[in-house]
Amino acid sequence: MGRRDEDGATTVLIVGLALVLAMAVAAVVDVSAAYLQRQSLDTVADGAALRAADLGATGEEVYGGGVPQGRLDLSVDRVRGSVREFLAGSGAYADYPGLSFDVDLDAATSTVTVHVTAPLDLPLTVPGSPGVATIGATGSAVVVADR
Repeated sequence: MGRRDEDGATTVLIVGLALVLAMAVAAVVDVSAAYLQRQSLDTVADGAALRAADLGATGEEVYGGGVPQGRLDLSVDRVRGSVREFLAGSGAYADYPGLSFDVDLDAATSTVTVHVTAPLDLPLTVPGSPGVATIGATGSAVVVADR
């Protein structure tokens, strides 16, 4: 009996291992890019929520009866406008093309919650994975009258 010819088997194994390694590197790069963008969007969402809580108070209670104890009344339109102005003024729309936001206002607790989402173009793609992902972040703030 003769030996089987195994010439080339090592080459196939090395090429296969290189492909698996390349896909692992691509996955790590994409996950890192998504994490970094989410961290940046966290900062944007927190800033927008703080700005909205600060500028969203109607002012009617202050002008009508002085600074109240506890929480201020918030206007949904003023809160949305404040978020929109903050995002435009901070350059967030330019930094994150396709950026969108949603605002939740809890009148009982005077809490403003801002949800921002933006598409992320993945730097490397693994075959079969999407080329574009959507990343989101949430920030919230409470407006309280402080004496």
